[in-house]
Parts: sequence; structure tokens; C-alpha cells
Amino acid sequence: MMCFIAIIALLTIGVTSAEVFFEEKFENENWKDDWIYSQHPGKEFGKFIHSAGSFFNDAEEDKGIQTSQDARFYALSKRFDGFSNEAKPLVVQFSVKHEQNIDCGGGYVKLFDCSLDQTDMHGESPYEIMFGPDICGPGTKKVHVILSYKGKNHLINKDIRCKDDVYTHFYTLIIKPDNTYEVLIDNEKVESGNLEDDWDFLAPKKIKDPNASKPENWDDKATIPDPDDKKPEDWDKPQHIPDPDATKPEDWDDEMDGEWEPPMVDNPEYKGEWQPKQLDNPNYKGAWEHPEIDNPEYSPDDNLYLRKEICTLGFDLWQVKSGTIFDNVLITDDIELAAKVAASVKDTQSGEKKMKELQDEVQRKKDEEESKKNTENHDEEDDDDDDENIESKNESEDNGHDEL
Repeated sequence: MMCFIAIIALLTIGVTSAEVFFEEKFENENWKDDWIYSQHPGKEFGKFIHSAGSFFNDAEEDKGIQTSQDARFYALSKRFDGFSNEAKPLVVQFSVKHEQNIDCGGGYVKLFDCSLDQTDMHGESPYEIMFGPDICGPGTKKVHVILSYKGKNHLINKDIRCKDDVYTHFYTLIIKPDNTYEVLIDNEKVESGNLEDDWDFLAPKKIKDPNASKPENWDDKATIPDPDDKKPEDWDKPQHIPDPDATKPEDWDDEMDGEWEPPMVDNPEYKGEWQPKQLDNPNYKGAWEHPEIDNPEYSPDDNLYLRKEICTLGFDLWQVKSGTIFDNVLITDDIELAAKVAASVKDTQSGEKKMKELQDEVQRKKDEEESKKNTENHDEEDDDDDDENIESKNESEDNGHDEL
């Protein structure tokens, strides 16, 4: 009986230990009551509107907050009960829909500690985590994963490509207490690894031995010129020669045009710069590798994952063309819950694509009708011009008979 009670207790602990620290689905217009716009001076901030966009799967369920003004900074945040992820996973997840086919702008979130002044949030405000997609032209299409460590922001050393289409996508960051991490897009892992290996938080474990240097007699040339190879006597030929088929133009005037010279053409006998044959170097020792030693400045840290305090989430970004929709924000320590929430993305995308295809078809037919109408109007104008020309000709002929 005691064993059974113990098992039930363990199961209960497993069920109740998972926490949702923050969740926002922007379900109605009341979302404005809890979110605060920054009033940082010197910036012209854009406004968010409550919208599912111009194409969607569910008109109500898919409503989020949408950037509404072009060429604007956006700075909006919401505070919640502070927490620490000590000894447990941290999952940051949200959805992004760049339905405007974004050309340059951010789609990420920032997590702050409780010291943030929300009314003064701006690009230089210290944060704990910055995560999400960033697009600017064809060269920048990446997922930012920036973590703060000892007051300095560190960007992941790997290049993670983000989605750049017009549909909804879920972005998920998982940081675990064993100092490992995962990045998922639409519930599929796109990157993972170790925090120490993939960020420059710590000094390197090994450094080059400052007292070591390549020996003077170290030969690192794999091949050497053949000393017995000699350049052929007939090797040297000019790269260009006068065109043998060219002739002086008959109207060429030496006094006016100067002395005539035939144009130059490629010399078919030109062989290029002579180089002796290469032989294996008998003294070759291979590439010299600088020996390494333990770095005295390296100090391991088992708490690279740890965020001691998080209590504000903010959208702090710039967009050239507005229209991005943010939704389904979730911060939790429950990896399975996050996966279950993100699993809805396939249905969302399917509905969006279906509606957009219908809209595109309607627009295509409309464009065809407009094009056809313009063509008909153009033909009518041409007919009118022809009639006017005929009338003008007839009048001219009549006038000629009168003169007779």
C-alpha cells in the first residue's frame, strides 16, 4: 500500500511540476489593457492592430497583433509574474506571419528582467533573451538566438535560416538545465547543441602556446620545382600579335590619321608563363600545427542556461513594410505542452493557403478582365483614329475637286 501511495505521489509531482509562466493568444480587443507602448524619445513608434490578416484558417482563432504602419519602430511589452528557470527547462514559443511578404524587418521577441521601464523600452534596453526571425533583403534571413551573460549579449555562432514565406510559422527555443538547447520551427528541430560550444560566453579551453613557434628548418612545402626541368627554347611567344589578315583601309590618310597599324589578335602559339614541373618534396614535414595549452583564463560554468529573473516580454523591432502578425506566445517549462500547441500550425497553414489561393485566383481573373477591357478600349480608339483618317482623306479629295 505504501509503495502504491509513493508511486501516486511521484506521478502527481510530475504532473504539477510543469508551469506556464506566460501565455498570450490575443483573443479579443482587451489585449490592449495589459500591454504598454514605449514612449522612448526620439523614435516614431508604430501601432499594432488586432487582426487575423487578409487570409486565415479561422477568423477569430487566428487573430493576433499586426504591425500596421510602414517604416516604423515598434516597442510594446507586457509584464507578468517573475520566475527563474533554475533546474528546469525554459521554453519560449510564439507564432509569426509575415503576410506582407516582408522585405526588411524583425519578427522576434525579447525577454527582460523586472528592472525594465516599459515606457522607456528601446533597442539598447538590457534583455535576457532575444529570439526569433529577422529578414532584410536576400542576404539576411536568420533566426536570432541571443543570450545575455554577465551583462553582455552573445549571438549564437551558427546560422539558422528562418522561413520567408507569407504563412504562419511557430518558433520555439528550448534551453535545458544541462546547458543544451534546441531551436524548432513548426515543431521540427532545425538546430541544437551545447551552450558553451555554440556561444562565446567563456574564454576558450585551449589557447596556442605563446612559447611555441615553427622551427626554422620546418619545410611545409609539399612540392618543389624540378631542378632538371628547363624551359624550351621556343617557349617564349608574345601573347598578342598583329592581325595578319588585316589590311590598311583605302581611305586611311597617314597625315590625318597617323601611321596605320594592324589591330592585335591573340597569338595561337602563346603558351603562357613557363613553370618548371613540380616534384614531391623529400623534406616535406606536413603543415605545422601550433601546439595548444590549457587556457588559464578558462573557467567552466554549469549555469550558462540560468536566467535568474524573467518577468517581461517585449516586441522591440523595426519594419520597412508592415503587416506581420504575432500570436500564440507561450513561456513555460513544459516541452510537451509547447509541442502540442505548435502542432496546430499545419491546420493553420493549410487554411491560410486555401484562402490565399482562392484570393489569388479571383485577383487573376480580375486582372484578366481588366487587361481584356483595356485591349478592347485600345482597339476602339484605333478604329476611331482610322475613321477620322478616312474622313480627313475624303474632305481633302472633295476640296481638290472644287478647285478643278
